[in-house]
Amino acid sequence: MTVKILLISDIHGNYPALESVAAHCKGQAFDLIFNCGDSTVYAPFPNETLDWLRQHGVLSILGNTDSKVLRLLAGKKLKKPHREDKRIMYFWTAEQLTRKNREFLAAIPDRMRLDSAGFRIGFFHGSPAGNTEHVFADTPPARFRELSGETDCDIIITGHSHSPYHKIVNNVQFINPGSVGRMFDGSPDASYAILELGPGKKVRVRHYRCPYPVSKVVEGIRQNKLPLIYSEMFRTGRKLN
Repeated sequence: MTVKILLISDIHGNYPALESVAAHCKGQAFDLIFNCGDSTVYAPFPNETLDWLRQHGVLSILGNTDSKVLRLLAGKKLKKPHREDKRIMYFWTAEQLTRKNREFLAAIPDRMRLDSAGFRIGFFHGSPAGNTEHVFADTPPARFRELSGETDCDIIITGHSHSPYHKIVNNVQFINPGSVGRMFDGSPDASYAILELGPGKKVRVRHYRCPYPVSKVVEGIRQNKLPLIYSEMFRTGRKLN
């Protein structure tokens, strides 16, 4: 029996992109949907995003942006980021969340492990060493070897770097589905991956990109009077701050 998992990450409140990923996958049956964090902040649809995750029974972990939002909701000070345009996005997101979504976000763990189809699968936002480590497709193999020793997992799935990849190092499968809501490679198209675990310890990973209505995000930023630099980032698929 093959287990089929939809992998998403780094939605960043971009519900139009999340909707487009769901439409792109329409007709496929998944045993599980897993989200590697940073569900909130930077696009203006945090409640719609968290509502979708709740309603579809998505297993999620926290990302660093989510953790900062929870810090604000707990009445604590936000030490970072220092840039005013970023801070505005964090405070605005925290103010917008409904009670249900505040409770939902507060209950999400910062990492998770699952055993499925004979595999030990670890889900981490940044890496097994920390949720703010950026692991990219071109990270040196030596670092992947080090990370393979951080857990006993056969498959390590991460987000945070917005960098899609699938690598096998020390017999450990490393997978990053890229960012649903905020790619930085010059294309705004949403990124996601499908993981299939088959008999005989077979692993198949497919990465996808799909367009979404960026204009809806740009208009949401305008209507909510949020920093316009984010409109340009979503339009160009580039990180500008």
